[in-house]
Amino acid sequence: MIKDRGNIKWTSMMLPEHVTMLRELKESSNYKYKPVLDEQQLEELNETICYAIDTKTPVRITYFRDYDFKNVIGVIRHFDIALQSIRIVNEENFYLKLAIKDIINAKIIE
Repeated sequence: MIKDRGNIKWTSMMLPEHVTMLRELKESSNYKYKPVLDEQQLEELNETICYAIDTKTPVRITYFRDYDFKNVIGVIRHFDIALQSIRIVNEENFYLKLAIKDIINAKIIE
């Protein structure tokens, strides 16, 4: 049975720059892209965030950072109009600052 070693058999004939580019290409193929929200989704997001700030209820926020989707659960403590960001405190009392443009979804946790 023939075992193919993939790119390993060719690396001895490749320049280090080419090997680096192949690694970066492989990593970039796993990247996710930020969805574009329409006006209705943005309005629902705005209402949910405003309600969570007023009532200090916990929310689950999905945001986009480093080519991936991430979630945080916590209470929104501060909304900065000038910087267009919010500060959220999670269960471990850790503050996280999120830009409004990075937030994809927000849901109130009952």
